This record gives sequence, C-alpha cells and structure tokens, in this order.
Amino acid sequence: MNNELLQLEKEVNTLTNKLVDLKKEIGKVIIGQEETIEQLIITFLAGGHALLEGVPGLAKTLMINTLAKTIDLQFKRIQFTPDLMPSDIIGTEVLEEDQNGLKHFKFTKGPIFANIILADEINRTPPKTQAALLEAMQEFEVTYSGNTYELDKPFFILATQNPIEQSGTFPLPEAQLDRFLLYIKIGYPTALNETQILKATTSSSKVTPQKVISGEEIIRLQQLVREVPISDDLIDFVSKVVRATRPENSNEFVNKWVGWGAGPRAGQAMILTAKARALTQGRLAVTLDDIKVVAYPVLRHRIIMNFRAEAEGITSEEVTKHLLSSLK
Repeated sequence: MNNELLQLEKEVNTLTNKLVDLKKEIGKVIIGQEETIEQLIITFLAGGHALLEGVPGLAKTLMINTLAKTIDLQFKRIQFTPDLMPSDIIGTEVLEEDQNGLKHFKFTKGPIFANIILADEINRTPPKTQAALLEAMQEFEVTYSGNTYELDKPFFILATQNPIEQSGTFPLPEAQLDRFLLYIKIGYPTALNETQILKATTSSSKVTPQKVISGEEIIRLQQLVREVPISDDLIDFVSKVVRATRPENSNEFVNKWVGWGAGPRAGQAMILTAKARALTQGRLAVTLDDIKVVAYPVLRHRIIMNFRAEAEGITSEEVTKHLLSSLK
C-alpha cells in the first residue's frame, strides 16, 4: 500500500511539474494574465468548457491559440458570424458515387471534431447555430440525420465574446451559459505588463511555444482531479453558497437583487474546479481558499440579476462576494 502511495505521489509530482512547464511556455507569448491562464488550465483539468469575455485587443484568441500549441492535441478555430449555419460546425452529408456507380450519402465531419475548439466571438451567430454546440458540450457527441458520432477525448470548447458591442450580437441563453464550467473575464494589463507587451509585439523577434503535455496526460490529470479529497464541511459550505443564491432560500440582499439563483450544476462545478486548483498548486486536498477563488468564475453566469440590479449596476460578483463573507 505504501508503495502504491509513493507511485501515486511520484506520478502527481511529474504531472504537476508539466503544468508548471505549460504555464512557462504560455508565458513566453502571453505577458501577464496569470489568473486567466490558471483558470483556463483549471477548466482543462476539470474536463469542462470556458467562456472568455474581454474588450478587443486583450489577446483572448492568441491566448487560446498559444495554449493549444503547448498541448499535443488537435486544435480547430471556428469564427462565428451571423451567416454561420449549424452544418458549418457539425458537418454535413455529401452525395458520393462508388466504383460501381451507386450513389450514397457520406457524413463529412465539421470542425467540431477536434480536441480543442476555439469558438471565436460566439455571440455573433444566431441562437440556432449557437445551439449546435449544446450536445457536444454536454454529451461529448454529435447527432446528425439520426446517427450519433462520438467526439474524441479530451474535448474542450473555449469560447470568446466581446462585452461592449451589442449591435449584431446574439446573447447566449442562460441554459447554454450554464454549460460553460467557468465564465472568465479578462481585464486590462498592468502598466508594467503593457510596457512589456508593446516592446515584445513591435520587434522582429518571434517566440514559438513548445508542446509540453499530451492528451493522455491531460486525461490522467482529469482522473486525478476527481480523486482529490474534499472534507464534508467544505462540501456543506459549497451547498450553502449555491442554495443561498436562490431568492426563496436566501437573505434580504439576495432577495433584493437576484431574479434566479444557481442550480446544482454550480455546486458540482465549484467542487471540481476547487479540486483542480488544489492540484495545480501541488496539493492533494481542497481548502476553503480554493473554493472562494473559483466561486467567482463559477457563479458569474449562473446568478441571474433582476431588473432593479441591472438598473443600479449591481453584478453577480457582488452577490458572490456578499455570500462568501456572510456564510460560515
């Protein structure tokens, strides 16, 4: 038994060291944004999908492209536009003729059949096309013309959207937002980082990140994440936080500002991402700090504010902050 534990500890150390190398390779191209990069890696380890939001020019697309280059997996980018059709994502049937002159339909796979999908500007396409991702995100499979096609694993959708342009956009429905494990907001760089960005991007030097981790190692890390222990007290705390986001179960603050609270998927996401964060920190146990850090990107899109909150500029992050500080 002790030998098995030593082997497990050695495996964990090897894999977590590769995560350190992963961050270093991404850092060669992306300056700053350490919190965002960590949240993307947490999304991978927890086996979910992420939605990134930020104003133009904050390297959202470059960040995902760079991340994909450091992992030995197939990567596809889908640029979402108003005229994009579901078949442009999933694939379509084409009529072919065999050697005997017989004609038959053959399914041609779309770009969704890859390991890492960049859904760029996902809110630029109508709901019909957005919904084409739902089955893939939840079931890791695609159904077309009555046939079901399994997607390769690991499978991640990393979507981006622009928060400031409303003209010609189609906001994601709440049901689809809930499929994203984390909703990551990217802020402006610090003064020092911005100076470094200007220097690095206006010179002739070009850095190419190296692949440092394989798909099999990502899958193994996903298995290890689920084995990270979490105490019953912390699970109870997560349950209290999620239930407290619902107006019928909560205090005056939530009743005043929240229209709809988070569902059970929020609690599952919070525990899984807290486990993943613990592993990225080289720990084999979840702490209260892990839960408090991941609570914001987990609940950001799952707490639906009412009209009064929107009118007065009260956000879901303020609700999360209030609940984390008031609940014990």
